Amino acid sequence: MEQTYDESPPVPALAGLVRTVWIQRTGSQPYPQRDLPTGGVELHCPIGGVPRLIGPLTRAHLQVIPPRTTIVGVRFMPGAGTPMLGVPADELVDCAVELWGPAADALGSAVADAADPQAALLAVQRYLAGRPLRPDPVVAEMVRLLMPWEPTGIAPLADKLALSESQLRRRCLTATGVGPKALQRTLRFQGYLALAQAGFGSGLSDLAAETGYADHAHLTRECVRLTGVTPRELLGDKADRCDCGHDHSASYRPFLAEWYARFVQAQTGRRVLTSAHGPDRA
Repeated sequence: MEQTYDESPPVPALAGLVRTVWIQRTGSQPYPQRDLPTGGVELHCPIGGVPRLIGPLTRAHLQVIPPRTTIVGVRFMPGAGTPMLGVPADELVDCAVELWGPAADALGSAVADAADPQAALLAVQRYLAGRPLRPDPVVAEMVRLLMPWEPTGIAPLADKLALSESQLRRRCLTATGVGPKALQRTLRFQGYLALAQAGFGSGLSDLAAETGYADHAHLTRECVRLTGVTPRELLGDKADRCDCGHDHSASYRPFLAEWYARFVQAQTGRRVLTSAHGPDRA
C-alpha cells in the first residue's frame, strides 16, 4: 500500500477553531514528511502511539513516519490549539513534542478504543469540542486581519484592535508563539498554497500577485525560507498546481472562503468555477 492522506472538514463544533482534520497511512516503507508552517499547531495521534504536537513552526520540520503507521490529525487555526490543550504556545515554537498529562491520556484512550481510523478521528474531535477553553476573541480578530486577503501593516492593525504595537506583539506571542509579522508572512504563504491547491491562475506570477508578494522571485525566496525548498520542489513539476495526488479541498476551501467572496466575485474574466465553498479547478 502506498502512503495516503485524506482530509475532511472538522465537526461543526470545531468550526473556526480547526482548519482541517485528516487520516494519514504509510505503506511498507518509512515515509519522509515535511511539516510546513501554518501559523497554528497540529495534533498528531498515531493509532497505538503517543499523541504529539507540531509547531507553531517558523520553518519546515522534517520527520520520518514509520511504515504501516496510521495517524489521525487535527490542524488548528492560529491561537486555537494551545488553549484547548493547555500547552503554552511559546513552548512549542519549531518543536515536535509528545503531549503529556490528562489530555494525552484522554486522547490516547479515545484513539485506542476506536473501531477504525474514522471513528478515532471523530473521537479526537469530540474530545476537543468538549474542552472549555476557547481562543481570546481579540486574537481571533487579529488572525483574521493578518490573512492575505486583508493586507495591512502592523501599526494599522494595532490601531484597529485598540492596542499599542508592543501590546499587540505580546498578545500575539502569547497566543500563537510568534510575533504578528512572522504570523502574517506564514499566513501569506498559506494563501499561496491554498490558491495552488485550488488550481488558480496561470503561473507563479499570478499566485504571487494575488497573495501579496512583490513578484515571482519574492514568492520563491519566501518558499525557500519557510519550507527549505523551491515552489517546484515543494509542489512537483507544476509549481502553480499541487500535483501530489492528495485532495486538499477540506483545507483550502475554508481558508479561501473570505478571500473568494471579496476578490474573485468582484473581478470578471477569470476562469474560476464558483461553488458554495470557494474556487475549484476550472
